[in-house]
Amino acid sequence: MTVLGAGIIGLTAAVRLQQRGARVTVVHDTATLDTVSAVAAAVWYPTHTDPQPRVRDWTRRSYAEFLRQADAGVPGVLLRRTRMLVRADLPWWAPPDATLTAHELRFTAPLAEMDVYLPWLHERIVDAGGRFVRRHIEDPALLLSGTPVVVNATGLAAADKDLYPVRGQIVLVTNPGLHESVRDEHNPAGITYVHPRRHDVVLGGTFEENRSDTTPDPGETAAIVARCTALVPALREARTLTTRIGLRPARHGGPRVEAVTTGRGRIIHAYGHGGAGMTMSWGCADEVASLALGAG
Repeated sequence: MTVLGAGIIGLTAAVRLQQRGARVTVVHDTATLDTVSAVAAAVWYPTHTDPQPRVRDWTRRSYAEFLRQADAGVPGVLLRRTRMLVRADLPWWAPPDATLTAHELRFTAPLAEMDVYLPWLHERIVDAGGRFVRRHIEDPALLLSGTPVVVNATGLAAADKDLYPVRGQIVLVTNPGLHESVRDEHNPAGITYVHPRRHDVVLGGTFEENRSDTTPDPGETAAIVARCTALVPALREARTLTTRIGLRPARHGGPRVEAVTTGRGRIIHAYGHGGAGMTMSWGCADEVASLALGAG
């Protein structure tokens, strides 16, 4: 089988297919560490997602898998106690350990350091006999001449009129000793989150629909740092390292995960996860594997 795309959705799908006995080739025209997945803060959080039954299932399964991986010591996977300001009711996605006190939701959130985690997935696929082929493919159906099933995990590159980019800007700063994530998703001044990793802290952010330029905005960088420092004053001791831009692959109607049968084989579409690719990744991969290989 062939997986088209080497971001978090493509790589997790490839792993699940291999676990169910498939021989997998990953075809990609963008290196894994150059995908939007590599730019992501990659903290489990169903941002800007609707509580569709499938989305609920994908987020729940992914949460459980990341907990398992953290317990197993998988490289790049961390667990962070999280404080989130709540300006409305308890969100639909609240994990089992979540507690709501006054206007704060407290829960444990998995976090994946993508510069470590994505190479780990890549190595795992290769170790299980998978191949990576660097090649540009305009239409997934062109690959069906050499394989019965193609998983189309190409994100914004998929030919779908319902896809649109959501520009996200984040700032990386040195870690002044933080171990707790803090989030204010509905801050009137803009989305605000502070996610400490082992060696740095991810500060965010922006969620700009239908904006596709990738040049960092110095004014936005300053605004992000200011909002985050107001939320976590200890960041006054942090030093700015870099600013990054990513284009999230959002889709009207939510993610597309479905099988399409043609006269030459089947294409399993798996794209449009917006800013919640990591959050839905393993649950989505389970469904992709079932669509490709059967539910048994």
